[in-house]
Formats: sequence, C-alpha cells, structure tokens
Amino acid sequence: MAQGNRPEPAASAAGPSSAPERAAGALLVERITHQDVPAVCALYKKVLDAEASGLPTPIAKSWQPTPLEFTSWMEGVTYFAARRDGRVVGVVGCETVDGSAHLVRLAVDPEARRQGVATALLQTTLDWARRASLPAVWADVLDRFRPAAALFRHAGFSEVGLLHKRCFHEDVRFFERVL
Repeated sequence: MAQGNRPEPAASAAGPSSAPERAAGALLVERITHQDVPAVCALYKKVLDAEASGLPTPIAKSWQPTPLEFTSWMEGVTYFAARRDGRVVGVVGCETVDGSAHLVRLAVDPEARRQGVATALLQTTLDWARRASLPAVWADVLDRFRPAAALFRHAGFSEVGLLHKRCFHEDVRFFERVL
C-alpha cells in the first residue's frame, strides 16, 4: 500500500502527549519513529530472553532483530510503542493484508505485564483499523503463548482457526475481531 494511503498516527492512549502535562507513570501509546528502533529492539530481546525456554531456535532468532532488520520490518507496517516514563514497555505492528488489519510482533516488557499495556496497544490498533475503514483485525499466536490468546479473547477477538505445525512445527491460533 502506498504511504499516502496509510492511516494517521494513533492518538495517545493516555491523554495529552506533552511531557509536563502527563502524569508520572501514565501510559502513552504512539506511532514509533526511527529514533525508537534501538529501544524497540532491546524490548524484543528482553521479552525473548524471558520467554525463550523451549522455543525453536529459528523462531528465537527471527524475534531478535538488529536495528537494521527492524527498520526493514517497518516497510509497509505501522508500529506503535507504549511508553511509561519515557521508556518503551510495549510494541505492536499493524499491516493491511487482503483488506484487513493484521497485527504483528506484539511484545510487552515482562515487568510491565498485567498493567494495561497490551490492552492499550490493542485499542490503538483497533482505532487505526477503524480510521483506515478496514472491516476486521486479525492476529496469529503460537499455541504455546496461552496468555496472548487470553488477551485477544478479553479484547473481544474470536478464535477463528488453528493450524497444526504451521510455524517451525508449532501450532498457531488465529484470532479475529470484526469492526
């Protein structure tokens, strides 16, 4: 899709974006910039280090991008970061695939989980998809990540499919939310 057809950046999930007006500890969700790439890569590494046990090596390697690799991921994908006190604590990407929004590479800092970070990121992606007049948002989740599946269900997504041995011999669950 041409860049000119991309939806506008997300509004803050935590209110005004100027630092003096934000309360300490407030969560801010906004579109990332190239300056955020090192922090986003560090977050992916931290999340993977916390989750890596038993994860197939090719998956683990593919989920730890270098800044150059992540910059290439940004082509055609809109990424949003959740920040608390200026620190990136969550990230998610959104891309348009066959007329619907596909969520990619959702990650939340293990120290910031169960604090509304993923929910705020999902809400931002739903708003992004609505502004783009997309009819649905979908995501795919490795079956082993049960908390992620619970998050999508909690956010109003329906489980619409399961592919066995889809990703490096891992089962993958598909979730969709019709807008």
